Amino acid sequence: MNTESNAVRETPLESQLFTARAIPATRVFCWCVRREFWEHRLIYIAPLAAAGLFLAGFLIGLIHLPGKMRSAMALDPAQQHDVITQPYQFAELLLMTTMLIVALFYCLDAMHGERRDRSILFWKSLPVSDLTTVLGKASIPILILPLLTFAITVVTQFIMAILSTLVMLGSGVGSAALWNHLPLLQMWAMLFGHIFGFHGLWYAPFYGWLLLVSGWARRAAFLWAALPPLVLGFGEKIAFNTSYFGRYLEYRFSGHPETVVYIAGNLNTEQLPHLGFFHLLSSPGLWAGLAVTAVFLVAAVQLRRYREPM
Repeated sequence: MNTESNAVRETPLESQLFTARAIPATRVFCWCVRREFWEHRLIYIAPLAAAGLFLAGFLIGLIHLPGKMRSAMALDPAQQHDVITQPYQFAELLLMTTMLIVALFYCLDAMHGERRDRSILFWKSLPVSDLTTVLGKASIPILILPLLTFAITVVTQFIMAILSTLVMLGSGVGSAALWNHLPLLQMWAMLFGHIFGFHGLWYAPFYGWLLLVSGWARRAAFLWAALPPLVLGFGEKIAFNTSYFGRYLEYRFSGHPETVVYIAGNLNTEQLPHLGFFHLLSSPGLWAGLAVTAVFLVAAVQLRRYREPM
């Protein structure tokens, strides 16, 4: 009787374990990503707030749009193009800057926060591996945030174009000049290549390092993230009078030579095509950076597996 009773009691548990094991890995990963949205609402609130504030200012500035367009008509085509596309470039730069700030704070808190509030004990009790959890966290700055920022930028610029068209039609100026110098589809294609390829994949080693520090530091994660590179850079300069590490960080932050030209020269995002998204995918520097990112993430997985809550 006891043997049968134990067997009956064990059946539901075995059923639950079987069900847990039967969950597809992709579904578990998607739930890990969704969890990050629940716990870090700044991921989508900050870009939406930045876009909303920009649209509010743009809406106020539409009062002067007809007069601005009449003045632009007296300029040469290149200057007309710059005047018309300038607000759209500012929207892109604002949202990309917001994305980078959000990515920085998210990475520093992603693993540090769950140890600080001891919620890691609950999450570790679930049938989710540390590898899946860390990969879900890494996907936020590398994949999700660039795609989300790109989508918000597209919607923001589309609303700007529609509002501008309505104002110009209402003022009797006409919208032909606006649309002749506003190649939105081309701008969006270039923006996607830049924001996903450069701010996502190219910056992956920075995100991996920040996640690693977030899983290791007990406090002042930002300080621990910034201190080792500074010590290495100054130590190399003092000991060998060279700056290879500093130049590599500069190269990693600003990108390959074409990117350096873009940053040092004109902050017009229409210069982005010469970054070459597909050329970037074939760049050894990109894949070397992704390999370094993989090392950081593997170390972060080990830290999460054995690191105790604070």
